[in-house]
Amino acid sequence: MQQTTQQREEMINKFKRHANDTGSTEVQVALLTERINTLTEHFKVHKKDFAGRRGLLKLVSQRRCLLDYLRSNDEGRYSTLIGALNIRK
Repeated sequence: MQQTTQQREEMINKFKRHANDTGSTEVQVALLTERINTLTEHFKVHKKDFAGRRGLLKLVSQRRCLLDYLRSNDEGRYSTLIGALNIRK
């Protein structure tokens, strides 16, 4: 199930850094995390969806790269973001 526009706007409003922010690292990670959580629930029901699982792994890798970038540039923003999203690391 895809994110609705309303869910997407809520995530953007929660993690944006300024009024017109839609593409900061925090927003991108939050949106990827929401998609990852949705796909994780999907795979609990559809265990043999291997093509979708490959997409999930690509999303996780993309999120990891963004988190590594954020950690290297601003440790404080990184720690608050993983705390807000309940991401292990």
